[in-house]
Amino acid sequence: MSSGPRHPDVCVVGAGPVGLTTALGLAVAGVSVTVLERAPGLAESARALVHQCHTLEGFARLQVLDAIVRDGTPLRGRDFVVHRTGERIRHPMPDVRTAAAPAHNLILRQDALSRILYEQLLRLPGAEVRFGCAVDGVRQDGGRVRVDYTHGDCTQRRGRGRVEARWAVGADGARSAVRKYLGVGFEGFTWPERFVATDIRYDFAAHGYADANFLIDPDDGAIIVRIDSGNLWRVAWTEDASLPEETLPQRLPDRLARILPGPQPYEVVALAPYRAHQRTAERFRAGRVLLAGDAAHVTNPTGGMGLTAGLHDAFPLGEALAAVLRGQCGEDVLDRYAHLSREAFRTRFSPIATGMKRLVFDSRDPARLAEALVPLRRQAADEELRRSRIAALRSLMPVSLLDGGRPARHRQDRGTTAAGHHSGPQERQTAP
Repeated sequence: MSSGPRHPDVCVVGAGPVGLTTALGLAVAGVSVTVLERAPGLAESARALVHQCHTLEGFARLQVLDAIVRDGTPLRGRDFVVHRTGERIRHPMPDVRTAAAPAHNLILRQDALSRILYEQLLRLPGAEVRFGCAVDGVRQDGGRVRVDYTHGDCTQRRGRGRVEARWAVGADGARSAVRKYLGVGFEGFTWPERFVATDIRYDFAAHGYADANFLIDPDDGAIIVRIDSGNLWRVAWTEDASLPEETLPQRLPDRLARILPGPQPYEVVALAPYRAHQRTAERFRAGRVLLAGDAAHVTNPTGGMGLTAGLHDAFPLGEALAAVLRGQCGEDVLDRYAHLSREAFRTRFSPIATGMKRLVFDSRDPARLAEALVPLRRQAADEELRRSRIAALRSLMPVSLLDGGRPARHRQDRGTTAAGHHSGPQERQTAP
């Protein structure tokens, strides 16, 4: 069974937050867009949780900020805790309110964010999302892109479909079918450890924990982040990848006993082991197809740079591609997107995540740990330093590449990493 081709202006592959944000940027500008998603519906896992205040500025431009703030929880501060000494270095969130966004970072589950974006997208004319569509071919011919897919309807019969669009965006994750069919390489490495993410009910706040916490220890390091306004928290750590994954539940009580600050009961709500990567696509544009989000780059989760980097692809890409389609600027703005986004990830987002991962999980050398703690203590005592860190993050990738219809210039300032060090060119992408 096959369905006739659809002919939107843009086909977006992937209905995660990055794909939906890109599609929303197009639809708000009056561009017709079809989103294809392999899964039968929106993903229901929490996954990414924290959204930077400068990221919220992008949602304000798409007129979904009110719903996001209403459903989210403000993140008021983060702590760095040296597990073996008990030292707690607290970084309260400075007030960085702008005209477009609230003052603080926001905690909002990834699935809740996707639902808000999806519902807003479907309110706009010319926008549709088709679930259960697995892309199995991407071809370019002149001024069109043909995206072929297989699908199953409500009777579970298999069929084939095609979208013929003027442009396409691959936002279909780290195992991107779009990137595969473009023949674009995915350079980088896989971390040797296994990451384990758990969602547990436990009263961390009663023990003085901040909304986000980095427990620094070479054996029992962990990321501990509030998920909601109650006592549901994300606790993530690393373990030897040679340990059998199927026996992870048996190891869980001992690990949590070493991480949790007190003996009161806890409830494990979710448990997800996975491998983490530092990888970047060789290029983010191939003809009339562009890559965004995890299809373009992936990082380990320490520091929350993964979805942040993806959304800072989506905001300028949707707006710029709409401007090209409306004849407001030339295609060179898309080359600028591809270059700036790739460089922002390689030279800033990925090094920040890598530095944070090594601080939290790999600090075996006491001298290096002592050196890394100095700028963290300095930031804790100086609100202006914390403000400058946020300003450096804001400079990574603009939410817009346009200025009055013209491509905007982008200044790539050198800034500081999460550990307070200047970030230069990315270290070689090889296993540590």
